[in-house]
Amino acid sequence: MKIFRTTIEPDLSKNKISYNMPVLFMGSCFTENIGDRMEELKFPTTVNPFGVLYNPSSVRSGLEVLLDNRDFNENDLHFYNDQWLSFYHDTEFSDADKEKCLDKINSSVNAARKHLQTANYLIITFGTAWTYRYKKTGNIVSNCHKIPANEFERRKLSVEDIFVQWAKLLNRVEDLNPNLKIIFTVSPVRHWKDGAVQNQLSKSTLILAINQLMKIFENVEYFPAYEIMMDDLRDYRFYADDMLHPSAVAIDYIWDKFSKTYFEKETIEIIKEVNQIIQAKKHQPLNPDTKSHKIFLENQIAKIKEVSGKYNYLNFKDELDYFKSNL
Repeated sequence: MKIFRTTIEPDLSKNKISYNMPVLFMGSCFTENIGDRMEELKFPTTVNPFGVLYNPSSVRSGLEVLLDNRDFNENDLHFYNDQWLSFYHDTEFSDADKEKCLDKINSSVNAARKHLQTANYLIITFGTAWTYRYKKTGNIVSNCHKIPANEFERRKLSVEDIFVQWAKLLNRVEDLNPNLKIIFTVSPVRHWKDGAVQNQLSKSTLILAINQLMKIFENVEYFPAYEIMMDDLRDYRFYADDMLHPSAVAIDYIWDKFSKTYFEKETIEIIKEVNQIIQAKKHQPLNPDTKSHKIFLENQIAKIKEVSGKYNYLNFKDELDYFKSNL
């Protein structure tokens, strides 16, 4: 039978991610689709320590903070709409209490800094080439925090802008951690408020810049998440209700492609065992007081002990506490 679609099979990477390899994720919300899944599956990951960052300049600024060993103080914060906020961070770090805001920021930054020093992989997702520059400071912001639009200047980065910024940055990253492998992706989420043409120009700019970086850095590669969504899954049934974000089915499909690209067979087998325990914890019994449910809980505790015995680097404390507390 003739196949009525084009499928994308990414080249298998020679650089494989295993369970003993720390991974740092930074970038757009699509970063969290992959990063959060790896975190749930017990990989040693840090995901978006500055929150969601959409444009290459903001991701670069976040990495520079980690490289500069810089902590944030009250002079780095701004006060708007009864909240203390940082233009380096997403709104999840904002707080009505200045000290709580700083504590959230510095705790996350310091943990990410340590993670970067030992990480085997840095996975970056660019969402858009469009940036917002705060007129009062002249700096590009990671989030506008609902401050009026007239206080910002909107500008699209060029391929050269991104290439120059990131070439300098990647040299610094290599100096810090020579063993680090870097995977770039472009988010398949469409920024539709710019219109179809501007969205495509933005995505194309990101892809061209990454391609330029790949030509001069041997430790840089590209995973085609955007292309898989646009060409392999070319159908609105693979979108969420807003018709802009990938659906859960699409994310599962892209995750499967990512797994085949970067995981060895042994890692995939461990994932299956870990996922069985995670799904068991999510199980909602019709009647938790039955003997059969008690047996189910006991079986899960035994399963955790078995898997932990084989892979002592996996932490099932939350799952073990859950099953024991429900016995």
